[in-house]
Amino acid sequence: MLSATGVASGQAGSQARPKPEGSHQFQLQLLALWGPRSQTAFADVRVRSQVGFEPERRSSHPYLCIDFRNLHTRLGSESEAAVDSAPERRVRRLLSLQRYLHSSRLLRGAAPHIPLPILDEDYTGQARCMLEKVGNWNFDIFLFDRLTNGNSLITLTFHLLDQYGLVELFRLDVVRLWRFLVLVQEDYHTHNPYHNAVHAADVTQAMYCYLREPALSKSLTSYDILMGLLAAATHDLDHPGVNQPFLIKTDHYLASLYKNTSVLENHHWKSAVGLLRETGLFSHLPAEDSLSLERDLGSLILATDISRQNDYLSRFRLHLDQSNLCLSNASHRHFVLQMALKCADICNPCRPWELSKQWSDKVTEEFFQQGDIEKKHKLEVSPLCDRANNTVGNIQIGFMTYVAEPLFAEWSRFSDTRLSQTMLGHMGLNKASWGSRGQSLSPDPPPPPPPRVQASPKTKLREGEYPDTS
Repeated sequence: MLSATGVASGQAGSQARPKPEGSHQFQLQLLALWGPRSQTAFADVRVRSQVGFEPERRSSHPYLCIDFRNLHTRLGSESEAAVDSAPERRVRRLLSLQRYLHSSRLLRGAAPHIPLPILDEDYTGQARCMLEKVGNWNFDIFLFDRLTNGNSLITLTFHLLDQYGLVELFRLDVVRLWRFLVLVQEDYHTHNPYHNAVHAADVTQAMYCYLREPALSKSLTSYDILMGLLAAATHDLDHPGVNQPFLIKTDHYLASLYKNTSVLENHHWKSAVGLLRETGLFSHLPAEDSLSLERDLGSLILATDISRQNDYLSRFRLHLDQSNLCLSNASHRHFVLQMALKCADICNPCRPWELSKQWSDKVTEEFFQQGDIEKKHKLEVSPLCDRANNTVGNIQIGFMTYVAEPLFAEWSRFSDTRLSQTMLGHMGLNKASWGSRGQSLSPDPPPPPPPRVQASPKTKLREGEYPDTS
């Protein structure tokens, strides 16, 4: 609770936020605010100095040097790296492993050719109509991303914060908030097939659906809702497109920094905090409240570590068995938010088939790209990452069986609503669809054997058998 700030911790109001006096004034405010950035000494976050840019640290693997900015360059086309020197990709921002500072010219006061994504100009036509139905489970985030010209995460998150009245309630500066969301979206790697800004927007939309469930909407405070939405938007920030085992076996400095424990999740959290501090979004709060907010944000993001799935699921099941979840208790509400974020993070199998299949193809392609990199550098190929020995269907069936179904079964016990039944129904249909597709591809041989990952679900999860889909 941010009592020292004078901000109430009661239910989020529905009052509309007063908008700036015209988009021109808003642009002037943005230009004034986007001045030189101060350095932020924060763990692994690389920062820009006023003089120039320090080089990014590279992998410390003794046998090879992997530059994460070129991970997904197609094999045999290294010449593309030379083309990468175009003006819009000339300078790379150091708060990220890959974000290109096309906006750096704006920071130097020379950006007449860079259009600023102004809210009033983006809230038009079909995108506005879609936002009116943002609480629907069949919300098509791919279509919404196209309608917003690739700004789905910015537009969606701003809309939800505004709809809950959180901008006004927490006295958030609109310009700083917009700048923060722009930087967050830029720090997602567009070349990742799956872990990109569209995935973050999809998770944020799913989180909003869960926040509207009766069990939560009646109990969550405005602070809880703020944390839930911010955690969803930043939960995979600066994801390099490879999983934790890859970082560990290549002796990447992030793995060393976080002692091989929740490496990616720690990095997502610290990257998010770096942007909060850089933009000064909560600089008007007392230091103690800001630190508490950062810790709570980290606790939510760290909960998305798939290797800790069994720990959270066992604790959730125990609470439900004992019927001792008390949502008037702040710690219990926070735990439920953690579980909601975990559900939102892996809810793709619960979407309608048209959406679920797209996500399945994307996450599998990201796995396979990692496998291609491992083969290229003569590393052991991670489980599920070898495109020669795995199929999208088998991977998805295994994931649903051992990860998604147990989690959503317990969530439906906690929140037995139409939405929960809809999600379980979609997952059952999607699982059957993948199974029938696998049989139709090979009608002559006997039914395919169980996926290789079926041997021991708990062990597989703990050993990273399923690459991180958070």
